[in-house]
Amino acid sequence: MTVDIITFAVSAVLLWFGANWIVTSAALIARKFNVSELVIGLTIVALGTSAPEFLVTVDAALRGHNDISLSNVVGSNIFNLGFILGMMAMIKPLVSNRTIVYRDGLLLFLTTACILAVAFTGELGRIFGGALLALLIGYLLYLGMKRENVGDDELDDLDGKEANWLHALLLLGGFTAIAGGGHLMVTAATSIAAKLGVSSWVIGVTIVAAGTSLPELVTCLAASLRGKNEMLLGNLIGSDFFNFAGVLGLTCLLKPLPVSHEALSGLMVLVAMVGLVLILLRTGWRVSRWEGALLVAINLARWSRDFMG
Repeated sequence: MTVDIITFAVSAVLLWFGANWIVTSAALIARKFNVSELVIGLTIVALGTSAPEFLVTVDAALRGHNDISLSNVVGSNIFNLGFILGMMAMIKPLVSNRTIVYRDGLLLFLTTACILAVAFTGELGRIFGGALLALLIGYLLYLGMKRENVGDDELDDLDGKEANWLHALLLLGGFTAIAGGGHLMVTAATSIAAKLGVSSWVIGVTIVAAGTSLPELVTCLAASLRGKNEMLLGNLIGSDFFNFAGVLGLTCLLKPLPVSHEALSGLMVLVAMVGLVLILLRTGWRVSRWEGALLVAINLARWSRDFMG
């Protein structure tokens, strides 16, 4: 058990550093295209911070650990919208706008609801996986065509830096780190689940989900402290959309995923969570501190229910 815990900790460190290397190098390259803070959060930052979920989910699916594969995506999305968004709102109320709510948030809600509907058939197949990937590609093309100019202060953290060949190596190193970290995390998680006598779904939807969400947590905390509100919300909503349309879509395309009763229950919770977050973002166009505390409490209650159940 000690070795498994150490392995899990090492994998979390690899995922965290790898994702940060990807975000930093990708952002330096992306700034040349003069895109807005929200679009960067929805695309480059979201893709980079979703990389751990991608490697863990695909690795678990290919190794036959279907529950960990699906539960990691579901758990990470709930963790992002419950714990991380809630905690950021408790630190500093989050201001939203019509674009975040009606374009990006509504797309995430409809995608989540669609996945739940298909899950009732008992399997998420290759055709559905292809449809999710097509949706992602269409969304990215739309963002590219609707590109907004970036403000002078939106990428101030990168002032004085320009992308060069070292950042290409950093990008490659980031993907290597998350590949190794993702493999180690699945191995350690399945071993811990067996030794504790709990299901792989519970481990995946709680511990593994929290571990792969570390990049989102750190990135959002940094964005909050620097007042980058749109990048913070864009990262969380974008990461959740990438997890479903990109990560889950590609995984299903590679290998159809059977849906367990636990998975159905988790998807129902996630649909409700996304709906609640949209309501909170729309009422007063902000998420207050007490609303953030409510989201955190819901996430902690769900964790307790999963472990006790």
